[in-house]
Amino acid sequence: MRLSVKSLTTGLHFHGEVQGKRQHYYVLSSARQYFVMSVSISKRDAGNFNLVGRSAVHQLYRRLRGQQGLTAKVVFTRSRNRRLVPSHLAALNMLYVLVATGRASIDGRHRSRELFFNVKA
Repeated sequence: MRLSVKSLTTGLHFHGEVQGKRQHYYVLSSARQYFVMSVSISKRDAGNFNLVGRSAVHQLYRRLRGQQGLTAKVVFTRSRNRRLVPSHLAALNMLYVLVATGRASIDGRHRSRELFFNVKA
């Protein structure tokens, strides 16, 4: 798929913000994908963004509905379809999208290095 900046940024819809362990993420969407954007804490006017497919997030939500205490590592290792969840980072971005769209929440009871997510039924 060929990407162009104009097609990527036309008609974006803001879904919400998610506070991770070290970064603050903003989730926007277009017709086919979600944009998970983060702003750098140390560098002014710098940041990063990742693209996540809408259909992949929908399929993942259907599989994980109602589960508690999920981490990106668990989601990646349990995933049978590597096209759906190709890496730990992709799994984490999909979980951030679920939080921003109200289909999951971050479980603040755990004090470990990993983030734990609870997916709503």
